[in-house]
Order: sequence, then C-alpha cells, then structure tokens
Amino acid sequence: MKKLLILSLLFSTAMTMSAAKVKTVIDRIEPTDWFVGLKNPQVQLMVYGKGINNTETVSTDYPGVVVDSLVHLDSPNYLLVYMNVKNARPGTMTLNFEVKGQGSKVKGQGSKVKGQGSKVKGQRLSVQYQLKQREMSGDKRKGFDISDVLYLLMPDRFAQGPDHKAQLPGLRAYKEDRNEPSLRHGGDLEGLRQHLDYFNELGVTALWFTPILENDSPDMDRWSTYHGYACTNYYRVDPRFGTNDEYRRLIDDCHKKGLKVVMDMIFNHCGFEHPWVADMPSKDWFNLSDWLKESGGTSDSRNTSFLQTSYKLTPVLDPYASEVDKRETQEGWFVSTMPDLNQNNPHLMRYLIQNSIWWIETAGIDGIRMDTYPYAFREPMAQWMKELDEEYPNFNTVGETWVTQPAYTAAWQKDSKLSDLNSYLKTVMDFSFQEKLDSAKHEETDDWWRGMNRLYNSFVYDYLYPNPSSVMAFIDNHDTDRFLGNGRDSLALKQALALLLTVRRIPQLYYGTEILMNGTKEQTDGHVRKDFPGGFPGDQHNCFTKEGRSRAEASMFNWLSRLLHWRQGNETIIRGYQTQFIPHNGIYVITRRWHRNTVMTIVNGTSHEAVLDVKRYAEVLDGVGRVQDIPTGRYYDLSKDLTMKPRQTLVVEFTDPK
Repeated sequence: MKKLLILSLLFSTAMTMSAAKVKTVIDRIEPTDWFVGLKNPQVQLMVYGKGINNTETVSTDYPGVVVDSLVHLDSPNYLLVYMNVKNARPGTMTLNFEVKGQGSKVKGQGSKVKGQGSKVKGQRLSVQYQLKQREMSGDKRKGFDISDVLYLLMPDRFAQGPDHKAQLPGLRAYKEDRNEPSLRHGGDLEGLRQHLDYFNELGVTALWFTPILENDSPDMDRWSTYHGYACTNYYRVDPRFGTNDEYRRLIDDCHKKGLKVVMDMIFNHCGFEHPWVADMPSKDWFNLSDWLKESGGTSDSRNTSFLQTSYKLTPVLDPYASEVDKRETQEGWFVSTMPDLNQNNPHLMRYLIQNSIWWIETAGIDGIRMDTYPYAFREPMAQWMKELDEEYPNFNTVGETWVTQPAYTAAWQKDSKLSDLNSYLKTVMDFSFQEKLDSAKHEETDDWWRGMNRLYNSFVYDYLYPNPSSVMAFIDNHDTDRFLGNGRDSLALKQALALLLTVRRIPQLYYGTEILMNGTKEQTDGHVRKDFPGGFPGDQHNCFTKEGRSRAEASMFNWLSRLLHWRQGNETIIRGYQTQFIPHNGIYVITRRWHRNTVMTIVNGTSHEAVLDVKRYAEVLDGVGRVQDIPTGRYYDLSKDLTMKPRQTLVVEFTDPK
C-alpha cells in the first residue's frame, strides 16, 4: 500500500509539473490588421495559438474600440474575437488576453502578431494590433466592366524575375522543372512587373492572375499546386511569387500604366496543408469533416476514399433535384487535395468575407474572380456579394458558372428573376459563348443549326440576363483546351476574337492567344498552360519583342493589337445596342449602334467564298459606301454585294450617312 501511495503521489506530482509547463501561445492573428471607416464596423479576429481557447476575456483601452464577444471553437488552439471599431481612429491598440492557468507566453518575430511591445503579464497576454486609415471610400473603387478587356495569365508560367530562387526555405518540398507540365516552372510577380509595357503594347486593360496566395503543398508529380487553387494561407502571397508588399507594388505599377488587376479567390475549398485541416477549428468547418478526422488530416489521407463532387452544377438550381444530387455537388470535395469548406458556418463565412475586403483595401485590387462559384452554398455566398456591393458599389466580381445553357448562367446574375434568391453577383461567365464557338470552328455554317448559327442561337436568350453587358465572354481559358487546339488556324481564331471583342460582353483573353499559343488537355492541363516564350532565362524564343516573334506570330499579334486599341474607349462598343442577323449564305452579321455610329462584324462561317447580300442589311447599310476594316486597314465597298473569302472576317465602323 505504501509503495502504491508513493507511486500515486509521484504520478500526481509529475502531472502537475507537466501541466505547469504547458504554455498558451499566440502564433498569429487574422486579419493581420484592419481598417476604420467601413460601413460594417465589426471585425472578427481569428487568433491561432496553442491553448488560446482557454482565454476568458479580451480587453483593450483603445478609444472607440469595443470587444463584443468571444467565440470558443471546438479546437483548443483557436479563438474568435469580435470587435466593434465604429468610433475608432487609425492607430495601434493593445489587446489583453486573460488566459486560464500559468506560464502563458507570446511567440516572437516569426508570428503574424504585430510583435512590438508584446509581453507576458502573469496570466495575461498582451499583443498589439493595428487599425489603418483607408486610402479611399468604397464608392471610389471602380471595378472592371464592358469597357475593359481582361487578360488571364498564370504567374508560374508567364515570366521570371532576375532574382528568382528555385528553392526557398520554410516551405514544404517542391520542385521547379520547366520540362514537367504539372510541376512549378518558376514564374513570379517581378517577372510580370517587368513586362507591363507588353500589355500596353497589346492593348488589354485589365490583368487577371490565377491565384497568387500561398500554396504550401509538397509539390511533386500529380499533387503539384502550381495552379494556385489549393490555398494554405489566405493572407499571404506565395513566397515563390513574392511578398505581399511586392504584390502591392505590382498593382500600383499596373495602375500607373492604366491596367486594372483582378484577383482570383477560392471560397469553396482550401489546400490540404492549410492549418485548418490538421487542426479543425470546429467540427463543421469543412464539409464531410468526419472523413477528415478519420484520416488524421495528413497528406497520406489524400488517397483515402472520400466523396468527390459530381461536378454537375445543375442540381443547385434544378427544381426537381434530389437531396443526394445537391449534396454531391455542394458538399463533395473538388479533389482529394482540396478539402471542401462549409460556408454555412457563419464564423468561417465572416472570415472569408473579411479576407476579400482586406485584399481590396490592402492591395488595391480592381476586381475579384471567384473560382467554382456554384459549388459553394448559395445563401452565404449571396451575403458575401451583398456586403461587397454595399461597401463597394462600383466594384465588380465575376463568378465561374460552368454550365453552357444561358438560362442557368443568367439565374446567377444579380437581380435575376429566374432565381428565388438574389445572388448579388454582378458578372457571370458565358460558357455558352465558348462552347458554341468551339463547335462552330469545325463546322460549315448552314441555314439552320450548325456553324455560326450556334452563336446566334445562344445570343437570342440574352433577354434572360438582367444585364448582358455584365457577362464575361471568352474563347478559352486555363481550364479548357486552347482555341487553336494543336493547330494554328488563324482564320478561325480571328473570327472568334472579332466576335469576342465586338459583342455585348466583357471580353477575356487567355495569355499567348495573341501569338498563336496552342495545346490541349488530352494528357494533362499543363499542356494548355505552357510557358510564355521569352519569359524565362535561357529562352531562345522571345515573343515579348517585335523582333522575337515569327512572321505568323507577329501577324496575329498586330491584327489583334489594332483591334484592341481601337476598342479602348469606343462608346459604340461600350454602350451600343446589339442587333444580330440570322446567318444567311453562311455569313453571320452582328452590329452595335450608338447614336449615328455603327460597328459591323461580318463573318463568313464557311470554307468557301460567300456573298454578302447588302440589300438584306439595308437597315444598317442604306447609303453606306466605302468602309475600312479595323484590324487590317483595308477598304471595302458596302454599297454593293461583297464576295467574302473562306472564313474571312471584317470589323468595320461607319457613321450613318442620313
């Protein structure tokens, strides 16, 4: 008995000593700082740290700041602090955390906490947090619109700065190998910044980068996240691209050159190596979190069986959809490396809403492109858009809505009468436009359905859109085969681009289209995401310069550049109403008219000569004679019938002679 008693006392003493050594730690706070003067004065602070959930109170004596509430999540290592900063001025406040137990400490410089002045006061942790002055009110931030042409590029595949390092410490294992289409290639923000004049020369007005946020995954073989859609830190630029400050510098330089910047965001999922995965803040932070707990939240669980999304978006709006179909769409994971976030958790959604506001205020972005928009839950996403619209009424967000029927796409646009829930999403992506052109390029335009009739029959449903001028059209992007496939059919490409840049849409180009870059996804997505020629050290082929382009590349670049520069500020394209004519004799005609000015796009959708019967277009051509084709500068007489060459395209502009 005496031995047992002694052992019991020793065990108890050891446990007490062990408990005394357990220290509460604050690793970081997100957002890293915040702004005064927002319409919503409340801010949620997500505090990360070992044992931080043991905090009993958080206080500050900073004038105008009130701590509203604390939310203790399921994990002991997170704490949510809700504060009201309505009456506060910019400055640095001290936040005092009263934590149960002894031996608390604050981590040093490596944390995201503003480290100066942090100290231990017994059971009190004191950290400093900065409130900043906004650069401008929300209504002064103007987003992209139909007057712009967006240029989509992948930072990893576009250009590399001179000081790029192939391996950075502090990141999980990764490899840069330009010979492997599914690994990182080493493009970065400085490489982009050094080529801003190229975008001005081409004539685009806005740049959309695929995600630039940290993707700290072990990038090997098929698990590579060079594409950026597996975020592991929502407040940090991926160090392989640069720093937050360098991102802001790039945006400032873009603005000086008249270029807007659109930021790619992902609310549907995060990366497997995000801290939330190994240590879930709450049991409902993710969809299908039970599987995540069973897997242990480690990268080994990537191969574990799980519910993958069906990739079918129709159940979200289908009035007859089954519960299992809806669940597979919205709760199933996109891929095993990207755990699906539960936007119905109000604290998670508040975190995501604040994140988008923080990047607008911190980096000065001009727009957001939201990835996989319908995969996330509708109600919380609508709340996000509503708040952004109230704070930034002239800002713009485009959502990826990958269904090719116009009725589906239109239902997602703000103020749609087709939906029982207002999405408040101003811009949607026109996958119908992309699909119809992709089919038409292989077909002869007949008198009914084939060829350019496909596009005509898509535009006839524009009455479904609350605002057709706020629909984004494109002919290819990073998720599709390139328009040229594995060929270089410049005639078909010119037809697609002429229509893209003159119809009632916000146009988006994909990098390299202007120099005939091609590729298909048959083997891997990497083949439609090739490096831009001339962007990397050692490139023998440099398409950033006139001298470096081949004759075919220069011809395509010059043709497109003339069209893009002509489009800039063109009121007929920006404001004009659209008229389309049913394809006749294989020729498809669309006009845009504003006051007495007319832009006419004429496309021969056949592989043989075709005659434009000018009498049929008398409502726009009556009295019109000699006109100039914008991209080529050649003149044509539209007072009489015009014989068009196979797959010929004309874009002409004239003033009503009456």
